[in-house]
Amino acid sequence: MSTIVPLISSGVAGPLGVLHLPRLWLKTSLEARSKLAAGYPGAGQGYDQMVIDGLGLNRDAVLNHIKNDRPTYPQFEAWITAQPGAKLDKESIDKLNGAISGYIHSDDTRKCILSANGLADDAAAPKDAVNLNNLDDWKEFHDAELK
Repeated sequence: MSTIVPLISSGVAGPLGVLHLPRLWLKTSLEARSKLAAGYPGAGQGYDQMVIDGLGLNRDAVLNHIKNDRPTYPQFEAWITAQPGAKLDKESIDKLNGAISGYIHSDDTRKCILSANGLADDAAAPKDAVNLNNLDDWKEFHDAELK
């Protein structure tokens, strides 16, 4: 069975306006079907947990819903809006999106990703985790599917 590198960026939001939520849905959906590429957590402790916590969701409920109900992305957002206590007000979403877009990887992680992509760690190099993670995903996809 082939596996899939998740290419939806953490910088992408769906109709609810929540960054990384489409990627969380994709990764957990792929993992639930044993189709997620090696090295990727279905729901890790970084951005994934930030989104779950930031929206006031129960981690087990999110993972079980995706695994058992196999929702489309719009169905997943509709499920979230139906969850008691879900934090979907503008202030909560803005705070969460700011945390995601403002997250900076450690120097070692940045250097590793840039080096793997043949890029210099200079003033022109991306510093934010969203863009560094994009580079990492694109490299993984290239190595798995295009090389």
